[in-house]
Amino acid sequence: MKKKIMPVLIVILLIAIVAGGLVISSYIKKYTPSTERADLNDYFNTGSEDMVSIIFNHAKSEQCAKQIDGQLYLDYGFVHDYLNPRFYWDENENILFYTTARDVISADAESSSYTVTKSSVDFGSTIVKATSDSAWVNIDFAQQYSDFTYTYFDSPSRIVMYNKWGTINVVSASKDTVIRQKGGIKSPILCDLATNVPVTVLDEEENWTKVMTDDGIIGYVRNKFLNEKTTDTLTHDFTEETFSHIKKDFEICMAWHQVFSTDANSDIASILATSKAINVISPTWFCLNDNEGNLSNLASLDYVNYCHQQGVEVWALFSNLENKDVDTTYVLTHSSTRQNLVNQIVSMAIQYNLDGVNLDFEAMNGTEVGEAYIQFVRELSLKCANNGIVLSVDNYVPTDYTAFYDRAEQANFADYVVIMGYDEHYSGSDAGSVASLNWVKEGVENTLKEVPSNQVILGMPFYTRVWCLTPRSDDSDTEMIYDTTSEAYGMNGAAKLVAANNAEKVWLEDCGQYYAEYEKNGSIYKIWLEDSASLDERLRLLDSYSLAGASFWKLGLESSDIWDTIIKYIN
Repeated sequence: MKKKIMPVLIVILLIAIVAGGLVISSYIKKYTPSTERADLNDYFNTGSEDMVSIIFNHAKSEQCAKQIDGQLYLDYGFVHDYLNPRFYWDENENILFYTTARDVISADAESSSYTVTKSSVDFGSTIVKATSDSAWVNIDFAQQYSDFTYTYFDSPSRIVMYNKWGTINVVSASKDTVIRQKGGIKSPILCDLATNVPVTVLDEEENWTKVMTDDGIIGYVRNKFLNEKTTDTLTHDFTEETFSHIKKDFEICMAWHQVFSTDANSDIASILATSKAINVISPTWFCLNDNEGNLSNLASLDYVNYCHQQGVEVWALFSNLENKDVDTTYVLTHSSTRQNLVNQIVSMAIQYNLDGVNLDFEAMNGTEVGEAYIQFVRELSLKCANNGIVLSVDNYVPTDYTAFYDRAEQANFADYVVIMGYDEHYSGSDAGSVASLNWVKEGVENTLKEVPSNQVILGMPFYTRVWCLTPRSDDSDTEMIYDTTSEAYGMNGAAKLVAANNAEKVWLEDCGQYYAEYEKNGSIYKIWLEDSASLDERLRLLDSYSLAGASFWKLGLESSDIWDTIIKYIN
């Protein structure tokens, strides 16, 4: 019996030994850290030998740099979007621009020199290289004007860049260890980490810490091999641009004077005689007249001289709206035509002894005009400043689709930013107020997020719209549908309509104005009235938000009592 049992026991024992060995082997395999090393060429994969990986502010960028003839170049989009939005690339004429507080700097594609206003400077290597869809900017040229640092590493090629400064968390290893690609002992090793060598802490998990080495390797270290976390400070010695402005020592009370012909200039004496508070007048004299950047001109030196005799400054308006055949986008996106326009504006200002320029470029497509508009403002501002000419720029109330006007950058270069606080409802829109109080307040508050209050002039309307709602004669409609039209009226004209139709005026607190409604010939007429009461509400905003002043569109549409209201707030 024993002879029969022993072989069975031996077999069972052998099976147990083998099974135990397998279990032990599996356990050892499971808990033994991997020694596999990642290929750093794959880790920093750029897809091309001339491309260089970018590690930017402790993260691997999706964009790459490029190595050309031993020089490093950054894609223009990366430079503009992440390092310095003041760079401007003219893709039509292949010129790179940068505008300081005093100079316009430009470099032609493939050139090793650049101009600073009118002086040529030798950079020593190609500054910008054009491609079919973008441009590549020499990193050292970009760094001359930008607050960032970079370090180049090879094998594989990469640059570590920073433009954010301040306190960072750092940690070091308590013993020699490794940095792995992911948080797990089976993850491939990226590099060794020697004892007490500091690395930047990016994230902390239960058992692993995400870190970055000085040469841009980002991975994970086991927490049990790390010392206590400490802090360090990233700094960079860079002097930011400072901007100066031509500022008036009085509160601005500006009014636009719409001029359709040179004959209308003779009205200036009677216009100033009927107003009591104007210290700046803006006649609509100049408009963009062709695709070469030339201007049409209705100006009068006699007009300017008379205003100066009355102590009134003249900030003539320059518009892009009158000639419908002109392509504003073309003019602004081609540097030769844009600069011709700038020269034309300044030339007119000097010729007519203007105190200021009021720039009124509207109805532009932000997608098409891109950065060209704000570059136009930059270039114009420098030439105005050099000639002692005030530059004010008219703006819509802020919206997403007008973000390209870049009011914050305007505030750096222009002297005053004017809010066109009207046309809340306009020809072709639904019926409503031209400038309800809450809408105007919101426009002011959003503008002040970008522009200092002492540079903001609030534009106010001297007009309203009379809305006509005519019912459609369609029996199939389940509810009444109206065709809506409107017509602009001055203050006196609107008041006469209300009186002639015995309409009752009702004060609307949220709109800050009177509302009237009446029926006539089957149509409903609605009017949100502009008068001294509505103007009084908006003028209060000047003090509430410490604004630089007010402007009014347009002279001739106001009622006579308006000036008594205005002088209560602006002297």
